[in-house]
Amino acid sequence: MAWERRGDNLYYYQSERVDGRVRKKYIGTGEIAELIAHADETIRRTRAGRRERERAGLEEAEDLASAANEVHKAAEVLARAELVAAGYRRHKGQWRRRRDA
Repeated sequence: MAWERRGDNLYYYQSERVDGRVRKKYIGTGEIAELIAHADETIRRTRAGRRERERAGLEEAEDLASAANEVHKAAEVLARAELVAAGYRRHKGQWRRRRDA
């Protein structure tokens, strides 16, 4: 969305995508165009704010998932150590008790 100067006049256009191509849509000039431009700017700011809040929420969720992943890895290490100490071994992905243990 942009104002374009042609000669001494300002005209307001909106960009829209039609069949994969960007086309300019003439909106007008004067007071009505200014009101539409103001509404477009408000919509743009609202969307940007929503994207920023979503991004912050996603970062927070990723931090929580990262902490949970670290706890999960630590629990796996402890479980493996306990199984090895109890006389188990891994055979083709399965934990089996040693015969001589």
